[in-house]
Amino acid sequence: MRVLIVEDEDAIAEPLAEGLRREGYDVARAATGAAALDAGETDVVLLDLRLPDMDGYTVCRELRSRSGVPIIIVSARGEEVDRIVGLELGADDYLVKPFGFGELLARIRAVTRRASARADPATAPASAGGLEVDTRTRRAYVEGRELALTPKEFDLLALFASDPGAVLTRERILAAVWDTSWFGPTRTIDVHVAALRKKLGAPGWIETVRGVGFRLVPPG
Repeated sequence: MRVLIVEDEDAIAEPLAEGLRREGYDVARAATGAAALDAGETDVVLLDLRLPDMDGYTVCRELRSRSGVPIIIVSARGEEVDRIVGLELGADDYLVKPFGFGELLARIRAVTRRASARADPATAPASAGGLEVDTRTRRAYVEGRELALTPKEFDLLALFASDPGAVLTRERILAAVWDTSWFGPTRTIDVHVAALRKKLGAPGWIETVRGVGFRLVPPG
């Protein structure tokens, strides 16, 4: 498995690369955002936000626009708003420096496991009202209109569509979409639900069950 480390500080990147190689990973390094965008195919990206030529958020957005590669933001910025922005731009996880190497390995395994599950062609499309969610092609439609979704938005919508009308707790949503390795704020669920409601074209598609979670309710 190939891991791309996007980090301009040698004191951080070199020990990290050495540790990953000891674990059997093929490691590449990019010290700038431009180099990261030109790095070619990889299986996981570890992305720092403070780069010399561009903001890491820009790199995240551009990578996500062209690929479904798992992205873990690794940053000293630990505020909730930083996490939310990164996840909203399409990152799969967010790890705050300093961190334990064991935790990083667990998160790499988690995001690659989810990526493998997304690629599984065995799941049939789910339908609810005028909504169709096809996990094989990772496309979703409302009344024939394709939705432009981030990977996390798609995963969340697919979870709702798998059992229309059922109340999904926040804990279940975090476990299914962000995996049990997610230690961040649950507010990220609200951010993604708000984005889905806007893209679905009607707030009533996803109903809030106060104190519990959410459920998919096709309009009409």
